[in-house]
Amino acid sequence: MADHDLSSPLLSSQTSNPPHLILTVQDSDSRNHSNNNNRNHRNGRSSHDNSKNPFEFLGSKGLDVPVPAMVDPFRNGTPRIVGLYEWVKIMVCLPIAAARLVLFGVCLLVGFLATKVALQGWKDRQSPLPRWRSRIMWVTRISARLILFSFGYHWIRRKGKPAPRETAPIVVSNHVSYVEPIFYFYELFPTIVAAESHDSIPFVGTIIRAMQVIYVDRFSPSSRKNAVNEIKRKASSGRFPRLLLFPEGTTTNGRVLISFQLGAFIPGYPIQPVIVRYPYIHFDQSWGNISLGKLMFRMFTQFHNFMEVEYLPVVSPLTSQKESAVHLAERTSHAIATALNVIQTSHSFGDLMLVMKASQSRQENPSSYMVEMARVESLFHISSLEAVDFLDKFLSMDPNPSGRVKFDDFLRVLRLKACTLSEEIFSFIDVEKSGTITFKQFLFGSAHVMKQPLFRQACELAFAESKAGENDYILEDELGDALRPAMPDLNADEVHGLFNLFDSDNDGKISKGDFDSCLGRNPLLLALFLPGFRRKGLSEAGNRMLEVVS
Repeated sequence: MADHDLSSPLLSSQTSNPPHLILTVQDSDSRNHSNNNNRNHRNGRSSHDNSKNPFEFLGSKGLDVPVPAMVDPFRNGTPRIVGLYEWVKIMVCLPIAAARLVLFGVCLLVGFLATKVALQGWKDRQSPLPRWRSRIMWVTRISARLILFSFGYHWIRRKGKPAPRETAPIVVSNHVSYVEPIFYFYELFPTIVAAESHDSIPFVGTIIRAMQVIYVDRFSPSSRKNAVNEIKRKASSGRFPRLLLFPEGTTTNGRVLISFQLGAFIPGYPIQPVIVRYPYIHFDQSWGNISLGKLMFRMFTQFHNFMEVEYLPVVSPLTSQKESAVHLAERTSHAIATALNVIQTSHSFGDLMLVMKASQSRQENPSSYMVEMARVESLFHISSLEAVDFLDKFLSMDPNPSGRVKFDDFLRVLRLKACTLSEEIFSFIDVEKSGTITFKQFLFGSAHVMKQPLFRQACELAFAESKAGENDYILEDELGDALRPAMPDLNADEVHGLFNLFDSDNDGKISKGDFDSCLGRNPLLLALFLPGFRRKGLSEAGNRMLEVVS
C-alpha cells in the first residue's frame, strides 16, 4: 500500500503548471490502417499475436498483469447445509432456536432502553461520557453478553489480557463476523470507528452512539481526514476509552489477512493487536458470501459455537527512528498473521465491492473478479469506485456470464470497428494471447494507460488537434475527421456512435470536460488519435518530438 495518510487522494492530482514535456510519436511505415473486416478472427483473436504496442508513444513498455490470487478471503466455507448430521442437529435445535430468538430480542430491547436512559439529556458529545452514564451502560454490556449466549457462545476462551489503556490506547483486531463488535462492546466498552451507515441501523445505531463512535465515509477524503484527527484526539486523552479499529475494513473468512487501512497507525501510538478465531467442523461462522439472516439462523441452530480471543503483545512505534504509519501497520499485520498462522494478501474492501457487483450481474464465478485492490490502488492510484466503474464497462462487454470478453464484444462496447489498430489495442490487453480478456486484464490495461506520464498531455493534444479553429468544442464531423486515419472508411452511423460516447451531456458537441471524462472512463481510446497526429504533419520519417507547453 502506498505510504500516504488517509486524507491523501487516491487519484494523483495534475500540476496546474507542469514543466515542458516531450511526447514522442512513433511513425511506422509498416502499420496498416486499412479495413480488416475480411480478416479471420478465430475465436475473436487476430492472426497477429505480435502486434505493436499502441501506447508506446505515451511511454508504455508493455503491460504486465499478475497471475490472479488463488484465495478468496470472503468465501464462507459452509454456505449451504450439507450432511445428515447437520440437518438432524438443526431439527433438534429448532425449539432451542425459538427460545434463543426470544432471548435475543429481549436483551436487545433492554440494552436499547438502558442506552436511551444513559444518553437522555446528554448534549456534549465531544467530551467523554460522564461516569454515572457509563455505569448505566453496564446494563447494555450485560445484555450484549447475553446476546452472545443466545447465539450459542456459552463460553468464550480467552488467552492473554488487555493491556492498560495508558499502555496501549488503540486496539486492532481481525474481523470475521458481526460477533466481534458485540464481544468487544461487552469486554472493553471502547470507542469504535464505523461507517456512517451504521448510525441508521435500528437499535444498534443508538447503542454505538453511546460508545462515542467515530464515523467515517471510506470514500470521502475529508471524512477520512476528520476521522484520523478524532482518533488522535481521543487516543491522546486518558479521559476517553481506548479505541478499537478493524483495520481490514470489512469481514473475511478468517483464513487470510487482507490489507490494512492506516487510520489506526497514523497517530503513532502503541497498539495492542487482538485475534479472534472461530474453530468449526460443520458450520463456518464467518460473514462472507452468506446473508445475515441465514448466518443468524445457523447460529441459533447449533448446540454451541466456538470462539477464541487472544490478546497479543503490544506493538510500540520504533523510538530509534521516526516510523511511518505504513511500517507500523506492516509490523502489526505481520504479528496478527503469524499468530493466526494465515497468509497476508493485498485484497481490500474494494475487492468485496467487485465481487458483490459481479454477483448482482449473475456471473458464473464472482470471485474471479477480485484484483487485490490494495495493490491496484498502490500501483495505479485509482480508487475502488473507479474500479467498479471499469467493471460496469467490462460486464457490458460480456453478454454471457463467462468472465471473458471476446474481440467482437470489445469492439461493440467501445464503438470501434475491426482494423489493425483495434487489434493492437485488444492484443495489448490480451497478455495471454488467448483471444479473450479477463476483467483483471481490462482493468490493469486501462489503469496502465492512465498512469503513463504523458497521458494527460496526450489528451490535451488530442483535443486541441481534433477541434476546428478557435472553438472550445468538437463537432461530430470534426471527430470523424480526427478518427478516420485510425479507422478508415468510418461511416456516418459509426461516427455518430463514437460521438455519443464522448458527448456525455448530449448537447451536440464535445467540450473539453466531455472529452477528458470519456478518456478517463475509456483510456484505451486515446490510441485512436495517434494516426491523426501523423496525418497533420506532426511526425516525420522516423521519430519526431512534440513539445507540449502548458
